[in-house]
Amino acid sequence: MSRVGKKPIDIPSEVEVKVGELQIDVKGPKGNLSLEYRPNVKFEQDGDMLVVVNPGDKKENRKYHGLYRTLVANMVRGVMEGFDKRLEIHGQGYKADVKGGKLELQIGFSHPAVLEIPKGIEVKVEEKRGEKLVLVDVWGIDKQAVGQFAANIRAVRKPEPYKGKGIRYKDEYVRRKQGKKTV
Repeated sequence: MSRVGKKPIDIPSEVEVKVGELQIDVKGPKGNLSLEYRPNVKFEQDGDMLVVVNPGDKKENRKYHGLYRTLVANMVRGVMEGFDKRLEIHGQGYKADVKGGKLELQIGFSHPAVLEIPKGIEVKVEEKRGEKLVLVDVWGIDKQAVGQFAANIRAVRKPEPYKGKGIRYKDEYVRRKQGKKTV
């Protein structure tokens, strides 16, 4: 049995959780989320606690026990606080701008890279002039959607190891390589 799956999910008073036949809905101050789950996973709600019940010791049942507990816990946290990922754009002349539901990145290519911002995600851009640094803040209530969009932004121009130019996560360490030596 999963150690993660055994932990009960604490539901705050502002959050409403409704467990249906094969769907769970979570409503909170930041928004609503829903999740369809497998028939071999059961949820029991006891006041302000939600427990994922493992109906048997089959491998099929055990493998989803901790997964669904974590997914629902992230849904509860998302509708309460939300999730955010911060990205840094390093490089001289590199810019980012939000225009009409699209993120436009000018990062050394001959044309700007344009990414469509998914529904339910907010993007803010902040430029720090003195440091040649642009900060992009991705926020939303769905942890998976926020992480995926941040990964899509980073994939446009990953940080390169020689000068460190490119897009990276806020606290990401980029291992630098030494260039060619001249005699």
